[in-house]
Amino acid sequence: MTIDTSRRQFIRDVALGTVAVGGGLGLAGCGGGDEGPAEAGAGIEFKHGVASGDPLSDRVILWTRATPSADATLQLSWELASDPQFANIVKSGSVSTSAARDYTAQVDVTGLAANTVYHYRFSIGSKRSATGRTKTLPVGAVSQVRLAVFSCSNYPAGYFNVYAEAAKRNDVDAALHLGDYIYEYDSTGYATGDAAALQRVPDPANETLTLADYRRRYAQYRTDADLQALHAAMPMIAVWDDHEVANDTWTGGAENHDPATEGSFAARRAAAIQAYLEWIPLRQPDASKPDQIYRSFDFGTLLSLHMLDTRQVGRDQQLSYANYITASGFDAKGFTDAVGNPARQLMGTTQTAWLQSKLQASTATWQVLGQQVLMARMNVPAPIVTQQISVAAYGAIATKAATAPATLTPTEQAILAQPAIPYNLDAWDGYAAARETVLATARTLDKNLISLAGDTHNAWASDLKDLSGNRIGVEFATSSVTSPGFETIFTAEEPTAFAAALTQLIDPLQYAQTSLRGYMVLNLTASEARADWVFVDTILKREYTASTGRSLRTLPGAANRKLVEV
Repeated sequence: MTIDTSRRQFIRDVALGTVAVGGGLGLAGCGGGDEGPAEAGAGIEFKHGVASGDPLSDRVILWTRATPSADATLQLSWELASDPQFANIVKSGSVSTSAARDYTAQVDVTGLAANTVYHYRFSIGSKRSATGRTKTLPVGAVSQVRLAVFSCSNYPAGYFNVYAEAAKRNDVDAALHLGDYIYEYDSTGYATGDAAALQRVPDPANETLTLADYRRRYAQYRTDADLQALHAAMPMIAVWDDHEVANDTWTGGAENHDPATEGSFAARRAAAIQAYLEWIPLRQPDASKPDQIYRSFDFGTLLSLHMLDTRQVGRDQQLSYANYITASGFDAKGFTDAVGNPARQLMGTTQTAWLQSKLQASTATWQVLGQQVLMARMNVPAPIVTQQISVAAYGAIATKAATAPATLTPTEQAILAQPAIPYNLDAWDGYAAARETVLATARTLDKNLISLAGDTHNAWASDLKDLSGNRIGVEFATSSVTSPGFETIFTAEEPTAFAAALTQLIDPLQYAQTSLRGYMVLNLTASEARADWVFVDTILKREYTASTGRSLRTLPGAANRKLVEV
């Protein structure tokens, strides 16, 4: 659907609270008329919208931020109603906030009805926030659950058209954000080439290192009207990935952190986590452990959603191919031994045991992992991974080997002799034993497993198999909101042909889209789990066209558990 300029501006105005509407999402502007300086709420603004998160069958987290004109402790009122006009207020109360938590406020509203839509807002004096729409989870028998899945929203890379498109939907039970909600880079860093022209230069201009830096970066993102509209339209269940701290984070450091010039990684990580918990509506499983956010959500008897942390609490440092390149070539045995080391952890033993217990206890039809990085095997011929040769050229040599092997040159033979290797050691491919543990658990317990992934900026669908070739489940991976995909890495490849070639070269891979930004809709019923990939044609203009690029599904039962066409 193409959105014209006037329609797009209306959506932006509603999200920013400058237009009042009586129905739909129930978004409303600030209440009251002119105020004197002594009136309650004077100097207060709700510039960052509202949000809800972590819905359960009887409760939901409500969030906002009040921006004062001077430091103060603020007492905010909140209301939750069954209708967008707030004629029937179901719950109300107050919550305080101050500079200690960056003037953000969260309240966990309890005692709610299951599977019910509510509307909410905050106020201080006569100043009123925008209004949000949220929904509790169902209990018992459930006919359908629909989730919108997002990842990798880089503010300077382009407009959040993907969020804008999803915010128009009224058929989604919850949004899942699989991480990289913000990016930490400076104003000339990753994906900032169009930032000045789009008026989306990162703030602060420096790379985020301190608590103040991370807070400012979240504040900038949350002034975006399209992100505000998404949060106002539906509850969000979120986990972090690496860029909420720094690129390629692991438990003891990150690729994008230099202790010699940037100080303690532990201090940076703690600051990043504090800011995340302030700005994201999330119910902490244990307030004494701020880095522990893995948690589960049950949508009746249909779906158990397990939101995992493959980044912060248990990940060992990533392997590097550079350590296995010797004078005599690639040390395949040394690499294989290292990547398959049973001691290597991605989630950590505590979280792994927690997941195993959750899988065992759940009787839901579908077990869905909301996690960051690709779980499916993505082994690609080494010459392609290292960009020694294009996909098209490699394909031509492979065809030649199949049809006229005697004509292969020594160089071509050497190319074909190189092994297929994981293209991304930051994913589960770099932690093979840990992956086998999860897959074996699902198989032993006879569960219908679906892995959701983000991180790569590309869309994927793969069959999940263990090392013995047993079908375990499927993986649906979403594209990015704005972060660039393979089109900026494999620049010599035509994207459509490149994606098609990858599905031929990678056995588990059934679908790839490596050049468009978008989100994914996961629709679950008792008879199938279907993924629809929705893409926008541009993020560099406000006007865009959205379309469904592909749909695939899987069926429950041990005889199925593979990708099939819709």
